[in-house]
Amino acid sequence: MSNDDTPEFELDEALEEDASENEALAEAYNRGLALQKSGDLAGAAQAYREALALDPDDPGGVSIRLAAIGAEAAPLKMPDAYVATLFDQHADVFDDILVDELGYCVPLLVRDLVQKLEIGPFDRLLDLGCGTGLTGMALADCTSHRTGVDLSERIVELAYDREVYDDLYVGEAVAFLEEFEEDDGSRPGWDMIAATDVFPYLGAVEPFLAGAVDRLKPRGYLAFSTETLSEEALEGRPYMVGPKSRFAQGEGYIRSSLDAAGFDILAMDPITVRLEDGDPVPGHLVIARLR
Repeated sequence: MSNDDTPEFELDEALEEDASENEALAEAYNRGLALQKSGDLAGAAQAYREALALDPDDPGGVSIRLAAIGAEAAPLKMPDAYVATLFDQHADVFDDILVDELGYCVPLLVRDLVQKLEIGPFDRLLDLGCGTGLTGMALADCTSHRTGVDLSERIVELAYDREVYDDLYVGEAVAFLEEFEEDDGSRPGWDMIAATDVFPYLGAVEPFLAGAVDRLKPRGYLAFSTETLSEEALEGRPYMVGPKSRFAQGEGYIRSSLDAAGFDILAMDPITVRLEDGDPVPGHLVIARLR
C-alpha cells in the first residue's frame, strides 16, 4: 500500500477499451498522480478531468481525487468500477493490509457492542461490503443464516473459502438492497444488516438507509461504521472526501438521517476505525433499530 492518499493500482487492468484509448487514459491518470504528488493541484485536476472524459465509469477513482484536492464537489458515492478494481487488485493481501498494517478491528467492536446492548441472537444477517468475511466470522455465534455481498469478485471468492456465509453475491450495497430477489421472485428480509467500512465509500447515506428500511424485518437492527471529520473541517457539509480520499460523514448528518429514515439509535460510539501512516482515523460505530 502506498502512503499517498489512496492505494495505488494498475489502471491498465481495469480497462477493456482498445489499446489507444487504454494508453491515453493511463497516461492522463498517471500524469495526474505525478502532478498531485508534486503539489501542482491545478495541473493534476486538468489531467484527472481528461481521464474522466475518456472513461466516465472512472475505474481510477479520479472523481474522488478531484474532490480530495478541492477541484470538484464530492460525488454522491465512489464509482463502482473504482471500488471493484481497487479491491480485486488487493484481494490476496487484503486481510494483511487491513488488520496488520491498518489495525482494523471494527467487526470485533460490532460483536462487543452487540453483547453490551444485549441484543440478538439474529436469525438472518446481511453483511454488506462483506470483504473476506471478517464481520461474518465475528457474528457467527449470534446469527443463524449469513448472506454476504461485496463489489469485488475476487474478494467474494476469498470469503467463500472461509465458509462463513450461507449465501454470497457480487454486487453494490445499495443496488443489492433495492433490487435483489430470490429465484422465485420473493424479496427476502433480514433481522440484522451490517455494513462495516461501507459508509467511507458511500458519501450520501440516504439511499442506503432507505434500502435498509425496505429490507429489515420489523424492529430489525442496522450496524455500521463511519469515518468522521470535525465540524470545522466539514464546513457545514453533511459529508466530504477527506484527505485520504475516503468519505467522512458528520455525526449530526448521520443522526438526522437515521431519525428521518425511521431508526432509533441504540449506540453511536466514537472509535478508531483504522490507522493511516500510523495515525488514528476517528469514526463512529453505530447500532440502530428500526422503529
